[in-house]
Amino acid sequence: MTFQELNISAPILRALTDKNYEQPTPIQQQAIPYALDGEDVLGLAQTGTGKTAAFAIPIIQHLDQPDLLRQRGIKALILTPTRELAIQIQECVTDYSHYTRVRSCVIFGGVGQAPQVQQLQRGVDILIATPGRLLDLIGQGIISLSTIRHFVLDEADRMLDMGFIHDIRRIIPLLPKRRQTLFFSATMPQSIATLSKSILHNPQRVEVAPVSSVVDTIEQQLYYVEKPQKIDRLAQVLTADENRSALVFSRTKHGADKIARKLKARGILCDAIHGNKSQTARQRALSNFKDNKTRVIVATDIAARGIDIANLELVVNFDMPDVAETYVHRIGRTGRAGHSGLAVTFCTEEDLPMLRDIQKLTGRRLDAQNTLQESLAEAAQTAKEQPAQPARQQSKAPKGEQSAQPKGQPTQGRRPHNRRPKSPQSGNRREQYSRGRNVK
Repeated sequence: MTFQELNISAPILRALTDKNYEQPTPIQQQAIPYALDGEDVLGLAQTGTGKTAAFAIPIIQHLDQPDLLRQRGIKALILTPTRELAIQIQECVTDYSHYTRVRSCVIFGGVGQAPQVQQLQRGVDILIATPGRLLDLIGQGIISLSTIRHFVLDEADRMLDMGFIHDIRRIIPLLPKRRQTLFFSATMPQSIATLSKSILHNPQRVEVAPVSSVVDTIEQQLYYVEKPQKIDRLAQVLTADENRSALVFSRTKHGADKIARKLKARGILCDAIHGNKSQTARQRALSNFKDNKTRVIVATDIAARGIDIANLELVVNFDMPDVAETYVHRIGRTGRAGHSGLAVTFCTEEDLPMLRDIQKLTGRRLDAQNTLQESLAEAAQTAKEQPAQPARQQSKAPKGEQSAQPKGQPTQGRRPHNRRPKSPQSGNRREQYSRGRNVK
């Protein structure tokens, strides 16, 4: 099937041709006809399946009408969980609408709102937004959703994971009841199914690439490692082909920074991306990667969601994911659009239950490059070769004089060390967040 067969308008076809997009992906083949007919769509699709074009192309085509474009107000709202994903969607919308008069704008938090407000005041047809900034500007009276004709909720399951579900429930009542809604999610837990039923009207369900599937173009390798070995093994994997671009997954933000720091110490140029990084720092890291100034990005799962790296050659699971499905999402970032890719996973002894879950979910065994016994032996040998740490110098005072200070009293000359009780909320802060021949 070609894009022409989907009855896409000439200006959009021309834009797709400019980008060398030739054939629609399965999600595009299924969703675009329904969306062009004005029907609600419930789409189950993972990152990298081309779902952005599946909702963006029909909306642009609907709005590219002189009478409609003369009307004031925002006509389409695309709601997405992260800043990176919002920016990428805006780039795609700009590409597809290049030969039309449809205007778009992206708004997100973490940066000043003044430039975004100025663009809104110049007039916008399609608004791409993250929930927090959208609600801020609605509260200030800068944005009204009363003229919305098309509403897209993208990455609904990630919205739930990041705690945005309450924001969504505040936004939905502000939309006109008569509208088209396009709802996309990689998974469908009960809470997301309930939400979809509350906002969709007789939707057409489209589904591609079940979460358990891994494309055949991805080679999956497994290394058994002990924790002290991990960074050296990672350096070996990354330097095996120094021209290869890589995305390394860490379970935590602190871990991502630590990995990046240790790689830099080994002469490997890289950046870490996670929710504690400023928006400017994250965009700089992505620009450095796309401009080949660095070839490695270390990221957490939430920060990586929405980062689209064309022709990514290598994914490394430095830390095992918390759930098996996340493994499929991670490695699905390589081996796209017919390109080959490599996924390398590090597994410690305590990770073995998760490894079994992953192999059960995907229905295949990972290609082990060593054995667990070899890993344990290597770790033991490494520990044996480490220089012994000098023993702590013991106080020469007689045993009875080492604790002359009464118990519970501050040492002379020092202030008492009164620790504040740790807030239960601390550490629970929510993370913020050239293509192949298929459309994103």
